[in-house]
Amino acid sequence: MPLVRIDARSDKSPETLRAISDGVHHALVDAIGIPADDRFQILTTHPAHELVFDEHYLGVERRDVVFVQITLVRGRSDEKRQDLYRRIVRNLEADAGVRPQDVVVTLTENERVDWSVGEGVAQLVP
Repeated sequence: MPLVRIDARSDKSPETLRAISDGVHHALVDAIGIPADDRFQILTTHPAHELVFDEHYLGVERRDVVFVQITLVRGRSDEKRQDLYRRIVRNLEADAGVRPQDVVVTLTENERVDWSVGEGVAQLVP
């Protein structure tokens, strides 16, 4: 059960924001095999001045960054994580018009016991 936080500028249309949300979710389904109905996202918009980023860090030219933070259970290979990044960028470019240079993705991994998805129970613990 990944938990996804997406931060983007508030001047994006509701349709673009939905396409960003969908693109991230579809990448998670395709790259790491989460179930299609396993969708938990927090989408937050900000005025441009609230999204601070280096426009040239590591030689990438950024203009309108979309931050994607994904918290998920530990255990995916480096190859699967890199495939996830590629799929997110591809989906956001194709479906939401977001430039690949403007997509920043971070993963935070934890253990199954670190999740309760309701009722005060750690449902992912066998």
